[in-house]
Amino acid sequence: FFSKPAGFFSVNKKVWMMRDYKVDKARFSDDFRCSVYEIVAQIPPGKVVTYGEIATLLGMPGRSRLVGKALKEVPPQFSLPCHRVVNAAGRLVPGWAEQKDLLLAEGVRLKANGCVDLKRFRMKT
Repeated sequence: FFSKPAGFFSVNKKVWMMRDYKVDKARFSDDFRCSVYEIVAQIPPGKVVTYGEIATLLGMPGRSRLVGKALKEVPPQFSLPCHRVVNAAGRLVPGWAEQKDLLLAEGVRLKANGCVDLKRFRMKT
């Protein structure tokens, strides 16, 4: 094996994080938000989509957190079914009990671990 200089990983990680931050900041525009909202508005009752699937549809695979940020900032006058967006494992948003109630009311069933059964309820994208 070879040895890395002291601090090699921490310096590179910091550079990588700053690069990602700049890219994400540039991509997190009003157009991006509107595109996210358009996709979410099309999710039918009884189906879910993951943050990552939305990012991929927008040509930004791996940027699921940007999608989450856009959904967190939805203006109150918009009526979007944000409750139909879950993480890649089907997990619901922590601390948002209403999400579970809304999904159950639409017929979405959760597995024993509290996650949405993505095989049954994932919308075909």
